[in-house]
Amino acid sequence: MSPEKQLTKNRGLLIALVTGVFALVAVAVAALLVNISERKSEAKYSFVKVAEVTENDTDPEKWGKNWPREFDDYKRTAERTSTKYGGAVGTTEGEMPPQKAKRDPWLTRVFAGYLFSVDYRDRRGHAWALKDQEDTKRNVRAEAKQSGNCLHCHASIMPLYRKYGKEAAPQANEAEQIQAGLAKVAELGYWDAHKALQDLGGGKVHPVSCVDCHDPSSMELRVTRPGFIAGIQKLAASGADVSQLPSIDRWRKGDKSKPYDPNLDSTRQEKRAFVCGQCHVEYFCGKGMTLLFPWAEGLKMEQAEHLYDNLQVKGQRFKDWTHAETGFEVLKAQHPEFEVWSQGIHARSGVTCADCHMPYKREGALKYSDHWVRSPLLQPNRACANCHPYNDDELKARVTAIQDRHFALLTRAGKAAVAMIDAIVAARKPYDDKNRAAAVAKAKESLEKQESFQKLAKEEQDKKMDAEVKANLLAAWRDVVAKTPALQELERLQRAAQWRLDFVAAENSMGFHAPQELGRILGESIDLSRQAEVKATQLRGTTTALGPTTPPAVVPTSAPTR
Repeated sequence: MSPEKQLTKNRGLLIALVTGVFALVAVAVAALLVNISERKSEAKYSFVKVAEVTENDTDPEKWGKNWPREFDDYKRTAERTSTKYGGAVGTTEGEMPPQKAKRDPWLTRVFAGYLFSVDYRDRRGHAWALKDQEDTKRNVRAEAKQSGNCLHCHASIMPLYRKYGKEAAPQANEAEQIQAGLAKVAELGYWDAHKALQDLGGGKVHPVSCVDCHDPSSMELRVTRPGFIAGIQKLAASGADVSQLPSIDRWRKGDKSKPYDPNLDSTRQEKRAFVCGQCHVEYFCGKGMTLLFPWAEGLKMEQAEHLYDNLQVKGQRFKDWTHAETGFEVLKAQHPEFEVWSQGIHARSGVTCADCHMPYKREGALKYSDHWVRSPLLQPNRACANCHPYNDDELKARVTAIQDRHFALLTRAGKAAVAMIDAIVAARKPYDDKNRAAAVAKAKESLEKQESFQKLAKEEQDKKMDAEVKANLLAAWRDVVAKTPALQELERLQRAAQWRLDFVAAENSMGFHAPQELGRILGESIDLSRQAEVKATQLRGTTTALGPTTPPAVVPTSAPTR
């Protein structure tokens, strides 16, 4: 082939190659533009409404038709997860989590006479919130010991509050009706309230669900629980420091013509804590009272304590129960994660529950919160590394160091509480010994008159007789306490020491949410327990010491005196 023809052929090949390259680039660019357009469309339209959901749709599966990603995550809360200090560690899939007393045996002594000494297990995910409440030995149907208040957090219950509220206060506005519904449900036993909710829901009761935190018309975060709303309104109306909740400060500086509304007055970031604070809080949910969030004086431990100590129920100082061993009236804390978070560095920095326990994730162009709510330690890269740029091992090591130190201090406080109880029991023993014969005689006189008692088997008669004798001994002991300032001081010390210990132990971060604050509280608990132990030892076996000259206990400077 001549040079001229070869050159012409090469030129043609080059042109074809360049044309092909340009064609490929054009196709790639077009594909990229299409992809970008699709991703923008995905980001613009985050969901496709397949099913109509309303305020009465408590089944998360129906919501999952519109929001399948979030529903897939939510279903995973049924999976077994654990960390060093919490969760269903050591159990098989679906098995109940372990008893807390297995790790902390002092809990059984501290809760003597209370149902938490019978059954008190570690946490599981939201999907188990209702089932675990109904399987616990604290809530046996035949015993009917729990209140309808418990469903406030364990079930998707808002439709029942609305129904009862409209019946009780037909002329009131919706917010007032819901509060009235809360009060009506509080009057019911747990299983009666459960039956009413089951009938209203077509035979099915669901645990905490989508509708409890999201507006069905817009999917905006919102607070639904009337207990939280009443509590946060009292907190806003108080003079307590809430600098970690700036919307309350802004509301206080306004005309305050209307009560603080967490759905209207708070920021979206605050709502990312409020929706969790609807349930992960300290409250009283027992029989005889409408559910109470003790925030009228503030969110600190001693502010709640002061409120309880000055709360009168049927003319008597509020108590959760009477301790079976010491015979003293004491308090029980629930799970005050919201209150403890509010005292920590994360709250002060504007970091909320959802930032760590529901970190953002991506799927294509979509960015949304992970609804597999769990410990940040199970995904530290997404939960922590946005603010703390370290590798997973370093992040876990920092958290574990805080928790290890906290657990050591918690264990010391638990042992101090047991030593206190032992000393008080020893101080009480001479009184029980003195009154035992009269208590037995009174029990026999009372029970042997009852035809139903005579029909019981011997074993059941013995149990009933034993319970009656204990009740008589307790009544005699309470009479002595009422007349004896030194014993009243012991009671005050045990109540304060156990409240501090339990406030910390019931909180589920093992110290991480506010390490310094919880360390302070445990230090006070240990001090109060040891004061009680010393005073009880001094009183042991004597009667002359039980007079008004007994010096008062040293009260921590952080605790209000009564």
